Amino acid sequence: MEKRTIERYRKRSILFHWVHAASFLILVFTGAYMFLPGIGYAGGYYIGIVHRIAAVLFIGMPVLNSLSEPNKALGFVKETLIWSKDDLKWLIAAPNYYFGGSEERMPPQGHVNTGQRMWQLVVMGTGFVFLVTGIILWFFKWSIPINVYEWILFIHGIAFIIVFAMFLAHFYMGVLHPRFRESLRSMLDGKVSPAYAKQHYRKWYDKIINNHRNQ
Repeated sequence: MEKRTIERYRKRSILFHWVHAASFLILVFTGAYMFLPGIGYAGGYYIGIVHRIAAVLFIGMPVLNSLSEPNKALGFVKETLIWSKDDLKWLIAAPNYYFGGSEERMPPQGHVNTGQRMWQLVVMGTGFVFLVTGIILWFFKWSIPINVYEWILFIHGIAFIIVFAMFLAHFYMGVLHPRFRESLRSMLDGKVSPAYAKQHYRKWYDKIINNHRNQ
């Protein structure tokens, strides 16, 4: 097996990823629990506290990370929002590829592929919805009309359904899909093999090689 020598993620990025992922999963379970019928007041109260703490981490971590590295954060936003023709080609070719088809028709990708950028876009979009609706549900629950409260709660729930569905796809691709066996390991030690980088992120790989040659 080829040695994994190319650094893909820094330790800081890995720590951020796992804290953010842990807070997301806590939000999933506590949020689902609070929607279940038959919960006693005390149980719902304490679950709600855990849910709010996880929400602060889920929203606060990206904010702190952005404030500490604004240029990197801006690059992340641009990477997520600015798409090209290669992204459209990727979307067309991806279904066949991910179900075992040839890789020849897949357009070369940068540091993250189009699927990962879709995940980033969903996290950013639903994160904003969670922030706005969460603040209203947390601080203004008793001061808004009941019908407004129900609509806010509904929007909060729809955002959850969207991001959770994308999370399942993200989890499958990163952990279970046979063509991405190095994905999970790269989120543990930050490294991938040259062959893996070349296969899945050709534009990024070529950039690394060219920079190395020019040094």
